[in-house]
Amino acid sequence: MELRQDLKGKDFLNIMDFSTEDLTYMLNVADELKHLSKLGKCPKLLEGKTLGMLFQKSSTRTRVSFETGIYRLGGIGLFLSANDLQIGRGEPIKDTARVLSRYLDGLMIRTYSHDEVLELAHYADMPIINGLTDLLHPCQALADIQTARQYKGTLSGLKLTFIGDGNNVAHSLMNICAKMGMHFSIACPKGHEPQETIVKNAQEVAKRTNGSITILEEPKEAIQNADVVYTDVWASMGQEKEAEERKKVFQKYHVDCELMSYAKKDAIVMHCLPAKRGLEITDEVIESKQSVVFEEAENRLWAQMAIMALLMA
Repeated sequence: MELRQDLKGKDFLNIMDFSTEDLTYMLNVADELKHLSKLGKCPKLLEGKTLGMLFQKSSTRTRVSFETGIYRLGGIGLFLSANDLQIGRGEPIKDTARVLSRYLDGLMIRTYSHDEVLELAHYADMPIINGLTDLLHPCQALADIQTARQYKGTLSGLKLTFIGDGNNVAHSLMNICAKMGMHFSIACPKGHEPQETIVKNAQEVAKRTNGSITILEEPKEAIQNADVVYTDVWASMGQEKEAEERKKVFQKYHVDCELMSYAKKDAIVMHCLPAKRGLEITDEVIESKQSVVFEEAENRLWAQMAIMALLMA
């Protein structure tokens, strides 16, 4: 399997750092790795390479998919807990970055502060992959769009509606929809809109790709004619103390069969998981024929294998 070499050594921090052509190529590589792996022919593109996986936030999908992915590609994944490293005892990020660069071929980090990831990438001499920050979740977005393309056959012109909080997942989805010429709409309560800067940047990109970005308050308005309906938990990791208050604020931002009736009849339903069934989404919807949440979760593996291969091979 031959790979482009121009992405080697780059960081994967933000969807906006890549062109539409780059992202399309990543999706194609992800699909090819998925196909080959299902045939038992996964290429060992990262043989002898080591990926560090630094977690300051706990995870199911991120840890297992990255660890499995690097193994399938012939490399080794090394789990690093912030509690076990000197970074957890106050070592400067710039020191940690330069030390780990001498041991590893790449580093995935899942943390709170996006600025910390930017600083890590600035000082590191290896590719840094953003496994999640409070601002962005680009790996999830790439897997989401891989899933949408798998079920819809194309991306340009599709409408994706996000119901809920303007959080890190919403930010990265907005960015990738803009890049791929899709129509992104989000319904969220006042005070919980996506960051204004991210919205403006995405709108500028969408103008060039014939896509659109729409911020609304009413779920039934946002979901009209949607091809893809997406939701996420009302209280993200780190917002647990706000959970009860958010239940009141987000009460109508609830994907049920009645709300789904306003989307296209063949709309698919996505959720990045873990889901709070009965809150942001009903059990009936997540178990319906329209739900693709488990295929979406599987595609985290293939999308991230593509990212690792392209950055580290």
